[in-house]
Amino acid sequence: MNAPFTRSLLLAAVLLIGSIASADYLPTKSSVPDPRREFRAAWIATVHNIDWPSRNNLSPTQQRAELVELLDTAAETGFNAVILQVRTECDALYKSKIEPWSFFLTGNMGKAPSDGYDPLAFAIDEAHKRGIELHAWFNPFRASATERSSKSSQHITKTHSSLMLSAGTMKWGNPASDFIRKRAIEVMVDVTKRYDVDAIHIDDYFYPYPKTVNGKVYDQFDDSASYAAYRAKGGKLDLRDWRRNNINAFVSDLYASVKSTKEWVEVGISPFGIWRPGYPNSTKAGLDAYDHIFADSRKWLQQGWLDYFSPQLYWRIDPPDQSFTALNKWWAEQNLQQRHLYPGIASNRIMSSEDKGRPATESIRQIDQTRKFASRMGPGHIHWSIKAIKEDRDGLRSKLQSAYDEVAIPPATPWNGSNQPSPVYVAPIVESNALTLSFKPANDARWRLIQIKDGNTWTTLRLMPAKELSYRIPKRPDEVSIRHVNSSGLLSIPTILKQQ
Repeated sequence: MNAPFTRSLLLAAVLLIGSIASADYLPTKSSVPDPRREFRAAWIATVHNIDWPSRNNLSPTQQRAELVELLDTAAETGFNAVILQVRTECDALYKSKIEPWSFFLTGNMGKAPSDGYDPLAFAIDEAHKRGIELHAWFNPFRASATERSSKSSQHITKTHSSLMLSAGTMKWGNPASDFIRKRAIEVMVDVTKRYDVDAIHIDDYFYPYPKTVNGKVYDQFDDSASYAAYRAKGGKLDLRDWRRNNINAFVSDLYASVKSTKEWVEVGISPFGIWRPGYPNSTKAGLDAYDHIFADSRKWLQQGWLDYFSPQLYWRIDPPDQSFTALNKWWAEQNLQQRHLYPGIASNRIMSSEDKGRPATESIRQIDQTRKFASRMGPGHIHWSIKAIKEDRDGLRSKLQSAYDEVAIPPATPWNGSNQPSPVYVAPIVESNALTLSFKPANDARWRLIQIKDGNTWTTLRLMPAKELSYRIPKRPDEVSIRHVNSSGLLSIPTILKQQ
């Protein structure tokens, strides 16, 4: 028998077996419930090696192993997103032609990983394999977070030293500078273009935090020359309004720039949790973010210059001066554009010296509160930081697994201009005690959602990357539903197969 004929015969046999097996599962028009929607995330901080890598002298193999362990922890706990810090001090934890490699990655600013790997590309691939979104987190203006590192000759403090200002022991890019604002946006747009990130994320560092001595707040930032130049050109704003205007322009331009690059990539901001003291009425605070770091975060939310808003609500529920619940409710009332509201939860304070006696149940209670004041698209929250989950402080991980007992996918962002994706084309292959689903590629899908039914109960099994073209279920459910999920989180109509 000649070889081509043999191959043709074998292929025909495989196709025949597949079609016979497939007769065990046939299409049905029964209904399937929509999956639960909830954003469940944790920050992974790289500055000062807070979360990853644990030291700045690890080998690339050790770095990858640590990151995989963190992502496994996230997946096993029930998270569907991580927020990875990739720019700590105008540096890069990814391959960049704009900024040097981070000191916190290799111990020497400008030095690449020895085996040439790209941490961000690796993180994206590993996160997506686990059905986890990867949000790239940037600090826009801080140029020097530590005095331990000597700065690369290519670092912005060397190439544009005249645009740097001191803030205590740190160096800061002057937000009044068009170049500084545009550089920060340039690096974020560069990552948006070149990497398959799900979102661009910035935190609470705009103008530097002031120094507080004996309860009094002192400005550490001398930008008088820039302000004088602004006034000399006819500017009318006072110093504080001028600073806020610089930040407002940056936030607005960042959102527009990301959207013009990839409309579906989300923009998230996690500002200080209190807009101003007295908002809401019961709230007291020594810091006024509006007047001290010049962050008019309520304006950004109300203008819709972001896709999700994550105020850092790091206080407990019960203290009336800074109540998690009161602040979360107030922010929900400010959400005029119905963007996603995902408060930050201080899980790192569980059983810590910073908040003695704080139990893990406080984080669980706060999750319950976020579910009460969610936007119409679905609730969400972010844990600061993943280290608290990894360390399982006060049994936090098992408590979260109970709170996350039902698989959830992130809420959709339909305002990001997407159409409903095409239905799934699937070929089932049945084994004695398993079901393998084989899929046809779909250009308009980012994820594929698998749900199964046994008896009267539907269960969401997994959110998987659409580029993976098969999935094995280690049993034979009564029914299985598969839907495409596009880049904006919109669902296709379900393809449902029923066991005959």
